[in-house]
Amino acid sequence: MTSGVGGFEAVLDHLTTEILEGRVGPGDRLLNERELAVQLGASRSAVREAIKVLQAQGVVTSHTGPGGGTRVGANQGPALGRMLKLHVALDAISFSEVTETRVVLERAAAVAAAEHRDDESLAELESMLQRMRETQDAAEFNEIDTAFHVAIARIGANRLVRDVTIAIREAVASPILAAEKRLPDWEALRGQLNVEHTDILDALRLGDGDLAAERCEAHIRQAHRALLP
Repeated sequence: MTSGVGGFEAVLDHLTTEILEGRVGPGDRLLNERELAVQLGASRSAVREAIKVLQAQGVVTSHTGPGGGTRVGANQGPALGRMLKLHVALDAISFSEVTETRVVLERAAAVAAAEHRDDESLAELESMLQRMRETQDAAEFNEIDTAFHVAIARIGANRLVRDVTIAIREAVASPILAAEKRLPDWEALRGQLNVEHTDILDALRLGDGDLAAERCEAHIRQAHRALLP
């Protein structure tokens, strides 16, 4: 193993395989740079670069001091959001593809949320909806709107659906906000979106997953047509 590209890639492949095959998991600490370099016959710079890549991907975290070191991460959602945001910005993923993916995810999330909802989670959604009704600020509305949809995904108790939902919402947040500010009648759209949010919440209260899923899909498609034609 060399200190060049091959060495770096080999270290990355080794660490990835360790995670995929379950030999290390969330919270586990990896060997330090020196130990990994010796074990793999690589340079410390190759080990360092491989760890930096995994850090950027949100797979590992590094901390100094007692109890620190490099550990396998337990929350990859933010890193997933950053990567997806960049791909959307570079037109590697189109908004139509984002919309179709969001429809699939949020339909599934709505079905699961209807099954797992309780009084506390419904009250949280109602509180968000009330704040969306009250705010006149597009940026604040957009932030609460995102939280509303993420909360539905969280209620369904599927972490992957939650994390990908967060990633997609983060990826389109800036373009949506810019589109909202360009609309000649933002207030009319805000009112319509709140009606649709209310309908989704009503379906969840009934425990009707299919109805909640249908209303989520209609809401997403209508919003994207209005904001990102």
